[in-house]
Amino acid sequence: MAGQSPHVGLFVTCLVDLMRPSVGFAAVKLLQAAGCAVTVPAAQTCCGQPAYNSGDDEDARAIARRVIAAFEGFDYVVAPSGSCAGTIKVHYPRLFAGDTDMAKRAEDLARRTHELTSFLNDVLQVTDSKAEYRAKVTYHDTCSGLRELAVKTAPRALLGGVKGVELAESGGAETCCGFGGTFCVKYPDISGHMVDAKADDVIASGADVLLGGDLGCLLNIAGRLKRRGAAVGVRHVAEVLAGMTGGPAIGEGEG
Repeated sequence: MAGQSPHVGLFVTCLVDLMRPSVGFAAVKLLQAAGCAVTVPAAQTCCGQPAYNSGDDEDARAIARRVIAAFEGFDYVVAPSGSCAGTIKVHYPRLFAGDTDMAKRAEDLARRTHELTSFLNDVLQVTDSKAEYRAKVTYHDTCSGLRELAVKTAPRALLGGVKGVELAESGGAETCCGFGGTFCVKYPDISGHMVDAKADDVIASGADVLLGGDLGCLLNIAGRLKRRGAAVGVRHVAEVLAGMTGGPAIGEGEG
């Protein structure tokens, strides 16, 4: 693709679309600044993770077929979510293991799919987003991003290029927040204890702001921090990298 802008299909994700559209706009800004042509396919839907995690493979496959069709033809597919990117990259090929044609299409999509910070840092080798954000931050490594996609150094490397950011690593950065998609619904008491432990860890870090790459985790943690009266803001890392932090943090101004 020498001399050509890579054509990226942005997988927006359900939570970004419904709860935090600014993350999607931040992702577009970052990708375009890195030299990509960006398209947001109107036909995209949920990645099917809730159905897949609940054992409903039939519905998960039906959803996956639509996603595969919507994102064929792009050089890359990028999601501002380790969870959704992990579903497409790791689990779609497994869903179609017994279907030769669909397995081939799923594997092709998997090869082209990346989590946002990993794509920017590891594929495009972005080192400086030209952003400024004067705050002491701590970072939450999401389960899917870390364990399925090995996303660990990329967001930190990108934050290192943001003027004014002071990163305060917490002792439990890699510990699950208890959200886990349907886990928090099926096991609310266990989930509640887990997010309380995460909130303790975030507060102990002394950070002003918690950052992360998965909106589900961030909404979960933000809700618990707010209920505990903790003065810690919560933002998706894409908003900071794109310099789009003028609006309220996650959970602010909400009942």
